[in-house]
Amino acid sequence: MSEENVLPLDGLVVVDMSQFLSGPYCSLRLQDLGARVIKIERPDGGDLSRRLYLSDTEIGGDSTIFHAINRAKESLAIDMKNAADMQSLKTLLAKADVVIQNFRPGVIERLGLDYAAVKAINPRIVYGSISGYGEEGPWVKRPGQDLLAQSRSGVMWLNGDESQGPVPFGLAVGDMLAGAALAQGLLAALVRRGVTGKGSLVETSLLEALVDFQFEVLTTFLNDGRRLPKRADFRSAHAYLSAPYGVYPAKDGYLAIAMTPIPKLADLLDMPELDKYRDDSASWFTSRDTIKAMIAAKIAMGSVADWLAVLEPADIWCAKVLNWNELLESEGFSVLDMLQTVTRDDNVTIHTTRSPLRVNGQRPKFERAAPRIGEHSAAIREEFGL
Repeated sequence: MSEENVLPLDGLVVVDMSQFLSGPYCSLRLQDLGARVIKIERPDGGDLSRRLYLSDTEIGGDSTIFHAINRAKESLAIDMKNAADMQSLKTLLAKADVVIQNFRPGVIERLGLDYAAVKAINPRIVYGSISGYGEEGPWVKRPGQDLLAQSRSGVMWLNGDESQGPVPFGLAVGDMLAGAALAQGLLAALVRRGVTGKGSLVETSLLEALVDFQFEVLTTFLNDGRRLPKRADFRSAHAYLSAPYGVYPAKDGYLAIAMTPIPKLADLLDMPELDKYRDDSASWFTSRDTIKAMIAAKIAMGSVADWLAVLEPADIWCAKVLNWNELLESEGFSVLDMLQTVTRDDNVTIHTTRSPLRVNGQRPKFERAAPRIGEHSAAIREEFGL
């Protein structure tokens, strides 16, 4: 492999003691940058996400979500109630560069694997920790689960229409954001270690990541008399943005229209009924639902292609709303080459995504699927003398 094709984290060992989504998502990002990820799993059942089903699809005895988030990792089976296994794990941690954990607060201390304990055996360790709500306060003991964290973060009041009440995201956004945030922190800590030789403790939580996710609109709220956001009650897309911002049904699909001056849109759509709002930009927000209803009625009269032919040449920010089949069939997606097929020696084959990053013009690609429980235990024990 040429020097240009060596990934930035090549040669680093990440010991991932986490499970479910947030921690494993973090280690997936580090792996995509070249790190070797050794996943620590219980011998009797492994990571609980192996049985966390998004559908009734099971591949090789495990859920699709487990395969997606643990592709190409190695699995070392460790019984944390077994003294010999725990000593083996500590031996491995002494030789690792990064460790990740997302146990409930207090558990890692009882196991004797908290940052202070691991730092004592490996002062250069970069230690990452994800919790639900931080390490102190009344929510610490509450379940650190994505939907519950979304509920406590306020983010649900930004989705959907005003009359719908709180609307959660349709995926585990808190887990993914916390994992991404931790990956950023760990990378910064690795840079610091390269300068000083010292390790670091990096911590985040689902709640902290979700609050940070809202920094733009929260800053508006905090500096605007703490007025709660008010979503549109018709085709809402952003609680703070005026008409026409939204998604509109056409004859054969849906058209998204972003920030656009009402006068320009009125001319292009031939809508004299919008004339009363031309010179009153404040009304684009105060009369948001009325304006959007008028636009919706007009858009419904034509196809998506018809409207794109009118709006795109005029530099209106708009797009057809694609479903996944349409996305995968599009040239814009195909040229990114973001899908890959990974396999395992027991004939397991998974079609999944690739890293969102390109390094020196190349997107990392892997061929190995997620591991069986303890699949690499013997080899890892021999290599590290466990």
